[in-house]
Amino acid sequence: MGILRVLSKRGDDNLIWDEKKLQENDSEALAAVHEAERIFQKERARGSMAFRVQTGQPPQRIDQFDTTAEQIVMVPRVYGG
Repeated sequence: MGILRVLSKRGDDNLIWDEKKLQENDSEALAAVHEAERIFQKERARGSMAFRVQTGQPPQRIDQFDTTAEQIVMVPRVYGG
């Protein structure tokens, strides 16, 4: 299972896809991945940073959507003053 987590002032929004079903060209899994990619690109365009999170490994910053990631966490740009 893959998860896209988008952090926001509401907490975090999640979108989940099943990688095994994706490899089988399951229509629901394909739709979930297309939506996750759309959200990923939208958030990156807004300045959010993306991190690939894998069990037992430190988070890794990524610039491209990765369907094989356990989790992708999108962190919005922080504005200070």
